[in-house]
Amino acid sequence: MAEQRAQETEHRAAELRAELDRAHQDADRLRQERDEAKARRDQADVRAEKAEGERDDALRQLAAGNAELAGLRSGQVLVASLAPALHPELVPTLSERGVTALALDAVPRISRAQALDVLSTMSNVAGYRAVIEAAAEYGGMFTGQVTAAGKTAPATVFIIGGGVAGLAAIGAAASLGAQVRAFDVRPEAGEQIESLGATFVQASAAAQQERSATGYAAALTEDQEKATLALYAAETARADIVITTALVRGQAPRTITAEMVAAMRPGSVIVDLAASGGGNCELTVPGERVVTDNGVIILGYTDLTSRMPQHTSQLFGTNVVNLMALLTPGKNGQLVLDLDDPVQRGMTVTRDGEVLWPPPPVQVSAAPAAAPAAADERTPEQRAAEAAAKKAATSRRSLTLMVTAGAVLAIALAFTDVAFLATFTVFVLAVFVGYYVISNVSHSLHTPLMSQTNAISGIILVGSLLQIGSADTVVTALAVVSAAIASINVFGGFLVTYRMLGMFRKGA
Repeated sequence: MAEQRAQETEHRAAELRAELDRAHQDADRLRQERDEAKARRDQADVRAEKAEGERDDALRQLAAGNAELAGLRSGQVLVASLAPALHPELVPTLSERGVTALALDAVPRISRAQALDVLSTMSNVAGYRAVIEAAAEYGGMFTGQVTAAGKTAPATVFIIGGGVAGLAAIGAAASLGAQVRAFDVRPEAGEQIESLGATFVQASAAAQQERSATGYAAALTEDQEKATLALYAAETARADIVITTALVRGQAPRTITAEMVAAMRPGSVIVDLAASGGGNCELTVPGERVVTDNGVIILGYTDLTSRMPQHTSQLFGTNVVNLMALLTPGKNGQLVLDLDDPVQRGMTVTRDGEVLWPPPPVQVSAAPAAAPAAADERTPEQRAAEAAAKKAATSRRSLTLMVTAGAVLAIALAFTDVAFLATFTVFVLAVFVGYYVISNVSHSLHTPLMSQTNAISGIILVGSLLQIGSADTVVTALAVVSAAIASINVFGGFLVTYRMLGMFRKGA
């Protein structure tokens, strides 16, 4: 028995040694594959660096770092998100390298440049992603619900800024069912905000300004800053989610103070899209998630566009393709930089080492201001006299109509058959009843009301069918025509109603 157990133990030990040898072999193979992969990567990096040095142009999505700038040679063209207004130290470095540098994020804000405006593209993605991040942090539902278990109120979202990022955030939050309120110092932004289903917060005249000639909001005066801070304090206190988007040329104005954050409810969320420029919120930490003492969550993420790589890459690629089409008018791959073009001039930082930043301002056509209403210079006595004259004219017109109607009715009673008068009286009463019924219907229901009323008006068919059997040929012909026209009314009314109701059915 002992000998048998010894043999089994020896056999098991041999199996374990074999498994251990196989494990060592697998580990050696993995190390070899890892070393080979690293060698291939190193070779690829060397080839890329060599090719980079031989190329006359270079494209970058993110801001070029100092290490990459050191590898540039004179005569190359660098197209990247350089943010020269935020990083002015890059400009002399680019000049020393003798390169031509185009800043993708410095495209002037004119209509012709929208197709290659990387800054607007990234702002659009960031605004949408800000709502997604806020929804993930917020402890409730955006839309309100009424269920057997109770009622939930919709989330209140306050968005500061009606630019590209702000409008994207408004659209995303409104589509989720939240009550969205937004503010912008430019009054012309109110129409765009309301068109997306949000409420444009009306501020005092002291907080409003006109858009500057560059397309951006101008710097706030001291009175405007005080008025806007008072508005922000009131709105943030009632909001569940606050999204700030104020970032002008890389600079983030302070819109949310620590006192405003302290007045917010626990669990509220602030998404600061201007964190890369220092943040609109006083307590924002760029790149980090902060929870205050009173439970307010502040998101200062600076990589929101990178969190949606699929569409960010697609849209960025389209911007670059449009830029290359602009820079290669001959369609032969040769870059031609036209500094007389305001779009190309606005994004050119250096040309062959010559510093061209900052560019001359580009005039942007702003919406014309509404003409002020003419001042009423009439005295109270004159206004009262004019009102009395209008009232007297209305009374005379009504009296004339009543007298005319009475005369027509008297003539009808004298020369018309009594049976016809009874029918005519019913018709007149139907007109009055129909008028008052229709006038009290909401405007949003006019389309279904008309379509269904047309269908119901097929009662004309009944009268036509009754007259078809008349002995008078003319009456019979008119009855047939009336029946045909009324049939079109019936079928058309029901068809329009069916199609219209189909719009409200999911999947129709």
